[in-house]
Amino acid sequence: MGNVLILAEHQDGKIKKTAFELATKAKQIAESLGGQAEAVLVGTGDEGLTKELAAYGIKKVYLLESAGLEKYNAEGYTKVLADLAAEVNPEVILAAATPIGKSCLPRLAGRLNTGLASDVVDLKVDGGKVIATHPIYSGKALVDVKINGNPQILTIRPNSFGAGAPQEGASAEAVKKSADPGEMKSKMVDLVKGASDKVDLTEAEVIVSGGRAMKSSENFKILEDLAATIGATVGASRAAVDSGYAPHDMQVGQTGKVVNPKLYMAFGISGAIQHLAGMRTSKVIVAVNKDPEAPIFQKADYGIVADLFEVVPMLTEEFKKAMNE
Repeated sequence: MGNVLILAEHQDGKIKKTAFELATKAKQIAESLGGQAEAVLVGTGDEGLTKELAAYGIKKVYLLESAGLEKYNAEGYTKVLADLAAEVNPEVILAAATPIGKSCLPRLAGRLNTGLASDVVDLKVDGGKVIATHPIYSGKALVDVKINGNPQILTIRPNSFGAGAPQEGASAEAVKKSADPGEMKSKMVDLVKGASDKVDLTEAEVIVSGGRAMKSSENFKILEDLAATIGATVGASRAAVDSGYAPHDMQVGQTGKVVNPKLYMAFGISGAIQHLAGMRTSKVIVAVNKDPEAPIFQKADYGIVADLFEVVPMLTEEFKKAMNE
């Protein structure tokens, strides 16, 4: 039976948005394979989270309780997930391409002696096998990958599919299990949260980014105002980060964060290949730059050749008017 199992990430008693996206896709894939979509929550026995996942098509949720896994641990997660996979034998295992997914799933694939497709942006089923589309060469090309081993393990780039509409009244079976993480040679002592409660760049649906042309960290305030108006997250190019205008956790690009929003707005960013590698799969790209020859315009869906310090305040005001209508 072709069941699809997702690793549903959670924090502070809440399911992360990436889990709902995975659940929606898992339901589609499972139906094609003749199975059902299932989820695993590691380190919690909270049955209340089951209903949230059920709304997106999950039929069974495994709650792996362990005193040692309240915080993420690569060794512990790998051990308990491998034990669960051996017991329930899923056809496919999905996780988001987040720090946890990127850390744990390769280890899990090694433990289960199977293959892994990473940072996937599209999925389909052909001949009973999942075909995964994966960017290569810094996103300049796409390649289809098929995993011959079992289970088929994949990490999915956030915002690649979107979460469907939640179904009211849906339910899922909750299965509580005492998980044995085995010997863990390392542990997470503390999780330090940033001062901002904004959506992380890797999960954001709308991003506004600034480049070296922002000229100073103080000038990022106009991007923050725009972002606050449209519910976006602010990013930055490596040039802006290297110049001290923004912290590294805001950096988008090959040496920063790879993002995949519905809308990416680039202000004063020339579009070096390293930056494009981090955002070229955005659904819609808007670029504002004074240089009409800037490479970013070759990738942009909409481009404005103008001074960003004139355009950004105008956009903010127009969006405010539109939001109030």
